[in-house]
Amino acid sequence: MHNKPTLLVLAAGMGSRYGGNKQIDGFGPKGETILEYSIFDAIRAGFGKVVFIVREEIFEVAKEKFLPKLEGKIEVDFVIQSLDSFVPNELKQAERKKPFGTAHAVLCAKDVINEPFAVINADDFYGREAFSAIGKFLSTEVKPDLHAMVGYAIQNVLSEHGTVSRGVCDMNEKGHLIGMVERTSISREGGKIVSKGEDEILEIAENTPVSMNFWGFHQNVFADIEKMWNKFLPENLENLKSEFYIPTVANNLIKAKEAAFDILEGGKIWFGVTYTEDKPIVIDSLQKLHDAGEYPADLWK
Repeated sequence: MHNKPTLLVLAAGMGSRYGGNKQIDGFGPKGETILEYSIFDAIRAGFGKVVFIVREEIFEVAKEKFLPKLEGKIEVDFVIQSLDSFVPNELKQAERKKPFGTAHAVLCAKDVINEPFAVINADDFYGREAFSAIGKFLSTEVKPDLHAMVGYAIQNVLSEHGTVSRGVCDMNEKGHLIGMVERTSISREGGKIVSKGEDEILEIAENTPVSMNFWGFHQNVFADIEKMWNKFLPENLENLKSEFYIPTVANNLIKAKEAAFDILEGGKIWFGVTYTEDKPIVIDSLQKLHDAGEYPADLWK
């Protein structure tokens, strides 16, 4: 029997002052954060533990905010991502201010996760079906060389208030990810979805799957990530803005034929706060889900 899967939440970007930051801002009818809906959906999908990746300065704020609500409902752990995590002394960048990115954040949880796990952003709403799909995958199909990603049709993950960047996926006939390219400045123009970044104008088909950073991994991936990280560090010693991303890990594993990634069809509904103007839309969307009975009036009663 598999252990219950774990949910790893990337929350190191969370602000230290409550209220001014979208990751701990209230959007639900009782002031719930977006993240609380993800945890609620994860519990429904059979997850047994949630691990928060945070920065040192928000560690206490995060504990205060989430521990009382989650006590007795799911096991909780916190891990600190710092600029020194998994960085040997001789490779430390004294001037560096910028965190090392999402794959480094995942690596920081290596010592507290021993079972299959999902990774999410703290400030994205992914929907019940997405958790259900990835929960099922992690409990039944995941193997050391088979991971997964929840795919979202690009038409469902745009903002009405400006351009967005998305990891646009290429997949084969088996529904496996072949590779992913980060496209920037994506918006709807006329009847078309176009990306205007990277000095080219590219039209993207409405149903093209994109990554919203919702991944499912076998725990063996930590060894792969650490190997890549140990290569990345010396190569980027002079670059204080370099970042080590999850899609880089996925692309490397696929290219080396060391692992495959299923693109799961659970991404029906997504919303997030890219722009301030997105906030009323998120509040309204959550209220509608409560009204439809998708969520109880009080998540944690």
